[in-house]
Amino acid sequence: MSIAVEEELRRAGLRVTAGRITVLAELERLPHSDAATIHEALVSSAVGTSIQSVHNVLGDLTAAGIIRRITPAGSAARYERRANDNHHHIVCTSCSSIADVECVVGHAPCLRPGDSAGYEISVAEVTFWGVCERCRLAASLACTPILRP
Repeated sequence: MSIAVEEELRRAGLRVTAGRITVLAELERLPHSDAATIHEALVSSAVGTSIQSVHNVLGDLTAAGIIRRITPAGSAARYERRANDNHHHIVCTSCSSIADVECVVGHAPCLRPGDSAGYEISVAEVTFWGVCERCRLAASLACTPILRP
């Protein structure tokens, strides 16, 4: 990891630790991952750590605003490095893959409710649901009749 990541941790008031640096590196490589996926990647790369340690690091990084936690309906919490820019997500209803979607309208908070009920809106979180290109292609191939001579 770069010196910039170490400085980012320090600016957020966090100590620079190997666990934090490796989790951040995995989130760069595997955006929208859950804790189990990150833990599995760390164990596969011979970085010894417990799932509880991964959860602790994710909690610390989220609280510090370095990463963003998203929780699509029916899914474990997912994490990403892209934080504080108010982008949205689209989730595949077939394979559960997640992609980023830029702000729907204008600048943060992107959406203005008809009635804010007295709240001052700071963030709008929108999740779109659909079927990704890979799943659509797989479905269309499964439905294509096989032509025989």
